[in-house]
Amino acid sequence: MSIDQIILFAIFAAIMGLMFLGPWRHDLVAFAGLMAAVLLGVVPKEQAFSGFGNPTTMVVALILVATAGLTRSGAVSSMARLLADRDRSVSRHIAVVGGVGGLLSGFMNNIAALAMLMPIDLQAAQKARRRAGLTLMPLAFATILGGMLTLIGTPPNLIVSGYRQQVLGEPYRMFDFLPVGSAVAVAGMVFIALIGWRLIPQSRQEGAGDAPERPRRYLARLVVTEASSLTDEPVSQIREQALKAGARLVGVIRHGHALEGPLDDQTVTAGDVLLLRANPSALDEFRSASKLSFPDGRLEPRARKDSEGQSLIELLVPVGADIIGRSAQSFGLVNRYDSVLIGMRRRGIALREALPRQEIVAGDLLLVLIPESRVEDVLSASGLLRLDGGSLPVQREGHMRTAIGLFVLAVLATSLGWVTMPIALGCVVIAYVLTGVLSINELYDHVDWPVIVLLGSMIPLGLALDSTGGTALIAGWIAGLTQGYPAWAGLALLMVSTMFMSDILNNNATTIIAAPVGIRLAEQLQVEPDAFLMGVAVAAACAFLTPIGHQNNTLILGPGNYRFGDYWRMGLPLEIIVLVVSIPMLLIVWPL
Repeated sequence: MSIDQIILFAIFAAIMGLMFLGPWRHDLVAFAGLMAAVLLGVVPKEQAFSGFGNPTTMVVALILVATAGLTRSGAVSSMARLLADRDRSVSRHIAVVGGVGGLLSGFMNNIAALAMLMPIDLQAAQKARRRAGLTLMPLAFATILGGMLTLIGTPPNLIVSGYRQQVLGEPYRMFDFLPVGSAVAVAGMVFIALIGWRLIPQSRQEGAGDAPERPRRYLARLVVTEASSLTDEPVSQIREQALKAGARLVGVIRHGHALEGPLDDQTVTAGDVLLLRANPSALDEFRSASKLSFPDGRLEPRARKDSEGQSLIELLVPVGADIIGRSAQSFGLVNRYDSVLIGMRRRGIALREALPRQEIVAGDLLLVLIPESRVEDVLSASGLLRLDGGSLPVQREGHMRTAIGLFVLAVLATSLGWVTMPIALGCVVIAYVLTGVLSINELYDHVDWPVIVLLGSMIPLGLALDSTGGTALIAGWIAGLTQGYPAWAGLALLMVSTMFMSDILNNNATTIIAAPVGIRLAEQLQVEPDAFLMGVAVAAACAFLTPIGHQNNTLILGPGNYRFGDYWRMGLPLEIIVLVVSIPMLLIVWPL
């Protein structure tokens, strides 16, 4: 290996390690890797920011805005409202809702499709008295599968299309992905609806038909006041009263410090704070019965003044929400919106310490006390979603036909070769503003900037790895391992390796690494590269083994009450099915 190759391999190893360990966001890790590559001379300084001008990066940004137009017009939610039917069996519910989710994901961002359908699924689970965890993971997997249907369905498709244009001079067209993608999606959906959901661990998801969803428990604080019936009562008695209401007393805080020693023999006084583990309804029941007060949202909580018309609401932090990376304190939840963060869950665990200062990340669940008159303001400013689906961003139903018509026209124009995808989507975005589907101030709010930075940073690194011969070297290793076997064996090994990387890394970063390797592998095997590029797109999109492999997997972790190790039980056989179906289809549709 040359010095440049060694440096690039070391940079990619560092990027992969940091992305897997997760101390920083993926976009920051990728950008730091790019800067290191420029400073070390393996990426020419004049090409350092070429990835931000790459058509693939632009298309990803534009498709996010176009998706927002479809969502705000009410086109998606109008379809989704027809799906909730409590009389359907679990399998039929998954087939219907997952099928619609997969179809939507073929033409819009699959994260947005899941975000729109998740409240519908949660409501259906509540009405049918079944655990939401039985259907949320199938829904997330269905939206991932649906992304393989079209060019714009998922960023890996756009990335491999860009590499094809560099190598063969022509990108993939809108529906070139459909033959293989539809076969994989249909096979995957059949498995998910009939068998897959049954593989979800039953210890927390029991009762397919007769057990209601167990409310999520939060670690929350309630303040003892002079008017409380618990003033001067022993902790042992308070503990018993809490248990009767369905809450568990965890500790007592006085003047900012937890009481030490045996608690049961101590008494509480006005100003003390009770730390309780409870679901929202049990928490409020205990508060009301004992005449306690909610905290005021400060680090050292005091009693919140009574206010008419308050709601205790569970909120989900979706990918791209404006509140991500900020704390409740820096967002101004208390000062600006007169609202209080009561509890917080992350990856299935209730957080305890310094909630106002906790940096909020995608997938978090927030229990927030909000005046009813400020609910819409909080949701609009933060980008949070109500788990009960009660309040969503105000939609502009009058523009529904316009939004759908413009988007369909763009798809047709691209499919017929009249214009390229970036131009078609760019025209749609302009038309959305001119017709009032989106306001000009909303355009940049709907771009997932971390994804854009990630793509803009990784593309020059991927090109550098290819130009220095690094991808050819990796292709040579794969060719060597499959020497003496048919060319499809190399394709299979490439797809398995790509799937593994996608399960622990961002799928966009995985595609940027794997796509040029697929091209070089096809060159060494002296076959056509299309099957290898398509194989990379399919494999990179199919991240089903972990909650970190795809943003949709992360989004359902808290609401579904899942654990890290729950995903592979349904995900592993699903990935095997994807390989078994896709490889023969690739060889038929894109002969070697």
